[in-house]
Amino acid sequence: MTGADPPVPGSVNLRDTGGLPAGRGRTRSGVLFRSGNLAQLHDDGVAALGRLGIRTIVDLRAEDEVAHAPSRVESLAVTTAHVPLFLGSVTSFFTEDMSLSDMYRSLAEESGGQIVAAIRAILDGPPALVHCTVGKDRTGVTVAIALAAVGVDREAVISDYARTEELLPEWRNRDIVARLKERHPEAVHLEELATRSPAPVMRAFLDDLDERYGSAAGFLVAHGLGEDEVRRLREVLVDEPAGASEKDLASSESG
Repeated sequence: MTGADPPVPGSVNLRDTGGLPAGRGRTRSGVLFRSGNLAQLHDDGVAALGRLGIRTIVDLRAEDEVAHAPSRVESLAVTTAHVPLFLGSVTSFFTEDMSLSDMYRSLAEESGGQIVAAIRAILDGPPALVHCTVGKDRTGVTVAIALAAVGVDREAVISDYARTEELLPEWRNRDIVARLKERHPEAVHLEELATRSPAPVMRAFLDDLDERYGSAAGFLVAHGLGEDEVRRLREVLVDEPAGASEKDLASSESG
């Protein structure tokens, strides 16, 4: 069970990944946060975000998304790492009517280096917050890989991902689906792409990484993250009994 979601007025889908079971340990609270965009923060939301002690913000959005909805963090003492995760535009996924499963596989295949860069930014400057526009897909994939790579229990990783669907406001979903249907009336996967985070999709995604790379950690190493960095990432993210790290990380790497 994770800790309470920090109240940050004007934020979208913001939460702390602390408290997740990871072998004999648990993920640390106040170290890795995830959210949607930070463009609509209220003044008290900016202050609340500042009180979380975040040092690094990892923004996974493309340049046009950042320009359209700039984050309201200029007054905070944070470093922002811009790591665009889509090689194409967000719109292209709706135009191509891609399923979530296909989108996630595409992210892993085409943006492995960027995912490593995002996770390296988390490692180099915690506490960190990872976000995209909604905090569902790019953020969901990046955070899931990071958590799985450090040995967080598989079902806990999946449950954290799936929580997004509960946290997106109903009015937001109705509005965005209606607008997208006007532009893409024939799309079959539109509502799934815009509003859903189904547990089976993330389970299948992680299983696929296991099959192709041995584990989520293996995926990161294959795309440039050092094995020493994987171990340090676990030290940063997981609070555990002495002597547990090597055994639990080896267990996660074996799938």
